[in-house]
Amino acid sequence: MIPIDELKFDQNGLIPAVVQDAVTKRVLMVAYMNRESLQISMEKGLCCFWSRSRQALWLKGETSGNYQHIVSITADCDRDTLLILVEPDGPACHLGTTSCFEAPVFDSETLQAFSYESLMELIRGRKTEKKEGSYTTYLFEKGLDKILKKVGEESTEVIIAAKAQDRKETIYEIADLAYHVMVLMVESGISLEDIHRELASRHVIDKKIKQEKMTG
Repeated sequence: MIPIDELKFDQNGLIPAVVQDAVTKRVLMVAYMNRESLQISMEKGLCCFWSRSRQALWLKGETSGNYQHIVSITADCDRDTLLILVEPDGPACHLGTTSCFEAPVFDSETLQAFSYESLMELIRGRKTEKKEGSYTTYLFEKGLDKILKKVGEESTEVIIAAKAQDRKETIYEIADLAYHVMVLMVESGISLEDIHRELASRHVIDKKIKQEKMTG
């Protein structure tokens, strides 16, 4: 951990802070901190910024209830910008949107960003707004038993490929399995955040066990 004294605040005593969702990795907002707001943020575990317009400290969520619980704060290589990973209680933007970055300026015609969140959103769309000819819609129409059958089949395919030590085929089959598990999640009302929280709780338990072994 580097001390605050190593950070490079600008001539106004401020440092930009990029706030990112710890689960989805989506950039939520960019704000500024001074030494005091950074110290408050670390003490409370909640994002506190310096409002340049109001010239005052600003605890995010104090009025709206949309607090941002800090997972980590990391400085860049020049020590003049902070990246803050958070678990938000609600929208980051004062307009009520999840992120302040909602206005597209440019999209590549050949390159597309992939995320599990966007895939989940697509799968949800195939359930709520059925599309003719869509395999995902077909699975939802057939129901839970069909989805479970496919999860079982894909699990078997992963095992067969892995047993054969066929790396390319194993990757392919794991991707198939992941997709069908995500369909199951949507059908069962389970979100990526639910899985994230479960895995995170197990990680904490694992760390405690390791610490006990080291001190025991």
